[in-house]
Amino acid sequence: MTPKRPDGAGAIPVAVDTPAPIHTDSVPLYAALDLGTNSCRMLIARPKGAQFEVVDSFSKSVQLGSGLEASGRLSRGSIARTVQAMRICQKKLRRHKVTRMRLIATEACRRATNAHELISRVKRETGLKLEIIPAQEEARLAVISCAPLMSRKTEQLLVVDIGGGSTELVWLDVSHLPKRDRKAAIMQVKHGFDGKNLPDTMARVVDWISVPLGVATLRDQFMDVDNDAARFALMSWFFEEKLANFTPYIGDHIRAGFQIIGTSGTVTTVAASHLNLRRYDRNKVDGLQMTSDQIDAVIQEYLSLGPDGRRNDPRIGKDRQALIMSGAAILQALLRIWPTDKLSVADRGLREGLLYALMSADGVLIDEAD
Repeated sequence: MTPKRPDGAGAIPVAVDTPAPIHTDSVPLYAALDLGTNSCRMLIARPKGAQFEVVDSFSKSVQLGSGLEASGRLSRGSIARTVQAMRICQKKLRRHKVTRMRLIATEACRRATNAHELISRVKRETGLKLEIIPAQEEARLAVISCAPLMSRKTEQLLVVDIGGGSTELVWLDVSHLPKRDRKAAIMQVKHGFDGKNLPDTMARVVDWISVPLGVATLRDQFMDVDNDAARFALMSWFFEEKLANFTPYIGDHIRAGFQIIGTSGTVTTVAASHLNLRRYDRNKVDGLQMTSDQIDAVIQEYLSLGPDGRRNDPRIGKDRQALIMSGAAILQALLRIWPTDKLSVADRGLREGLLYALMSADGVLIDEAD
């Protein structure tokens, strides 16, 4: 049985470590793969009501962006690690007989001059076709993935997706829509990033930005700074400078009706640290609301721990400890300038956005009342 989130807002997809193949004509399986700067992640799921249920998953650190900042190219080692991960994904897709899928690559492949070598090798050795998506599509998918967490009272929504190589921010206005239609409008956002031909029944994209700085690329920019606190401060202010022309932060905005949803490993790690979870629990993290004071308290604790303390902190985890301070620097920059003092935590991302988009296009999701 699919469990409910603590706030009762809907079903939570459940990952199964060693699933049996599940595929029938009446319940098709869908797959979504996100190849980012750090990790290769995949979900295989089936529609269930207005949500979906995960039947298999995969996540592997491939460090695709390793050395990219200096060379502008994907290294041989990073390509080899990625191809090996894609082989595992291909076996899972074949085992579950998945035919409806979308496999995407993001910032590292957008920036690398030799990305075509990776795409060609993956196709040749696994038969899988990777699609390098533009930043606009990455932002759109992040919005779709977070739509289920939007409150009915929300009039202005800011979605923040902190990735490995880039950070996407999208500000949407749904104040002109009836409350009952707002979540669906966010879930179905397709147009409006260019501000043209936008129907009144759709969410309005007020502004969006893709900053070419994520947890890995921002860290790499300041690796030559030895002092831990100084490096953190420099990273945070450097990131804030990149937001100078983003519309939401020009002038004052009303706090009432403004919701911010943050999605990334950084945001969920900060939430887990706030809850003092020594073993991560998605049910407690996804949908959690944190105040800016609570987030700042966690960040200050990270700084007081120092590199050695963070490395041994079970709440952070070995995979995240090397990147948590660059992610926290991005989060702190946003804390200084966003027009609300609360953040909704989303343990979901591009894979969920891909699945929702595919299933919505096929009409297999069943609308449910809030």
